[in-house]
Amino acid sequence: MSKYFVEKNKGLGTVEIVIIIAVLVGIALIFRDAIVEFAKKLMDAVFSGNEVIDSIENIH
Repeated sequence: MSKYFVEKNKGLGTVEIVIIIAVLVGIALIFRDAIVEFAKKLMDAVFSGNEVIDSIENIH
């Protein structure tokens, strides 16, 4: 019985992966504005130009 239990529960299954992805997408949607603002500041600091910032603002 214990050998069957150990062999059956090896690794991550599809359901676990789907749940993890759903949680990550949910968190990204909740913090969408903060993530976009962070990306804008990061792009501005790296590129110091408005082309990238303008294209990000036109997405939504």
